[in-house]
Amino acid sequence: QVDLVESGGGLVQAGGTLGLSCGASGRIDRISAMAWFRQAPDKQRELVARITTGGATEYSDSVKGRFTVSRDSAQNTVFLQMDSLKPEDTAVYFCNAQGLSGGHYYALGWGPGTQVTVSS
Repeated sequence: QVDLVESGGGLVQAGGTLGLSCGASGRIDRISAMAWFRQAPDKQRELVARITTGGATEYSDSVKGRFTVSRDSAQNTVFLQMDSLKPEDTAVYFCNAQGLSGGHYYALGWGPGTQVTVSS
């Protein structure tokens, strides 16, 4: 079991910057990747970014070039640096710990989420 908690959400003007953090505890040895998801009130939950324990990253097309995911393996922490924020980025952002089995990722745990609001 993996426990997660996010921090860093808040209100920011369009074009601004926010940084999110997520700390993991528990069965850290089972984690193969950490991911950020987001969900707006009228939208489906979507994958924003993922980083593997080996350092490989991937991003959704909507945030490429603006968001950067990174990690501090010593502290079991992942980060999401969000630049050039748009009102469309407004959502609850969730941290997700993922294992890997048969070449597919699966959820080990979820954080409670943190609100990001971008005003125009």
